[in-house]
Amino acid sequence: MNVPDILDKLWADAGLPAEALGCARLTGTEPVFPSSFAVGAAAQSTIAAAALAACELGHLRGAPRQQVAVDMTHAAVECTGWFSIDDVSPDPWDAFSGLYRCADGHVRVHANFAHHRDGALALLGLDPSKAQRADAEQALRDWRALDFEQAAAKRGLVVAALRSFDEWDATPHAQAVAGQPLFTIERIGDDAASDDATPPLALPPLREGQRPLGGVRVLDLTRVLAGPVGGKALAAYGAQVMLVNSPTLPNISAIADTSRGKLSVHADLRTDAGRADLQRVIGGAHVFVQGYRSGGLAALGFGAADLANLRPGIVCVSLSAYGTQGPWAGRRGFDSLLQTAMGFNHAEGEAAGDGMPRPMPMQILDEATGYLIAFGAAAALWRQQREGGSWHVQVSLAQTAQWLRSLGRVAGGLSAPRPELAPFLETSESGFGLLRAVRHSAQLSRTPALWRKPSMPPGSHPVRWI
Repeated sequence: MNVPDILDKLWADAGLPAEALGCARLTGTEPVFPSSFAVGAAAQSTIAAAALAACELGHLRGAPRQQVAVDMTHAAVECTGWFSIDDVSPDPWDAFSGLYRCADGHVRVHANFAHHRDGALALLGLDPSKAQRADAEQALRDWRALDFEQAAAKRGLVVAALRSFDEWDATPHAQAVAGQPLFTIERIGDDAASDDATPPLALPPLREGQRPLGGVRVLDLTRVLAGPVGGKALAAYGAQVMLVNSPTLPNISAIADTSRGKLSVHADLRTDAGRADLQRVIGGAHVFVQGYRSGGLAALGFGAADLANLRPGIVCVSLSAYGTQGPWAGRRGFDSLLQTAMGFNHAEGEAAGDGMPRPMPMQILDEATGYLIAFGAAAALWRQQREGGSWHVQVSLAQTAQWLRSLGRVAGGLSAPRPELAPFLETSESGFGLLRAVRHSAQLSRTPALWRKPSMPPGSHPVRWI
């Protein structure tokens, strides 16, 4: 749980030069939030890794190295994702989302999207237009937890049965996740030794005072929540990030926060015009981040191998819930569900002494994975500039959860008070209203991280690079 050691391991696993680690300044100690898990260390180490990797790419492009300072409390506060619009902080949860008692245990239902909510209610035999939460609570008393989880999964819904660590570890998927690293960065699309190997993509030299990712173009095809966090971090370090939303898919309220610094466009990839728009901007992109279900974009011609052909030298980042191996590899999932399925809610209840399952104090699996996306993208760009080739970075919430568990427990952590948010907030105009949100916790000594573009609703910009 020593954060410098955690950062050192992340850095080495990405193949980055050890001498850059001397620029990191990490302050603060656990506990910083009420949790028995090292949520502060997870937040601080992943944010520091993302910022430091961006700066190392800047150094490769001719800029002097600079100090990157990250305070643990500030990092953890940033990972709460707190924000308000016009002085109103929206409730992040639908009335039907949450933990329910079953005949033999508990399940957690994620109902923030209407089609997931209505599907779960229909599975319970309830009319979605009339049902109340009490009706769902009563109906679930007749289900065994694992039976409801499996029935929901068959319908593409998002439900997780509550497990202890021991119960999770006994599942085939837990064993598959345990055999995977936290992230992978792999060269794709060519042979490095071949005469036809892809050369480094051209990146302009950095101007005096330009942020380390200036001139880098990122396509962000993600929605909830890790992917948008990763894109927001890359924007803070100077990348031009284009958030690509479908005009037919819903979003959650957090888009007002996670769209800071981004262009926000619509492209319907089910149409010829939408696919043509995306292909055009891929031609000028350096990074492509996607968080859709496994195989979804590949079926439309935008899988990692396709992208390496469309734009040789591109860095692709793929996000999944449960990873790419094991029986749950194609299963949908969200942070709150993985906390339940993988034993964290049960373990927090045990640490509290009352046995009542409880969530961690923030969506730390989403947030830490988001910063790993930014870290992986910057690290792969660094390698692309040195070695050429196209690259594929893969991360998942389940692998982040396994890593968080490996960091150990925080004795007495649940007794820690929640820190005040006010010292870490900033206010800006946005297309959603007056936005008050957490400023970025990575402090770059020479080119401060910030968001120059205001957060805007989906479809506010044309599908073209500026």
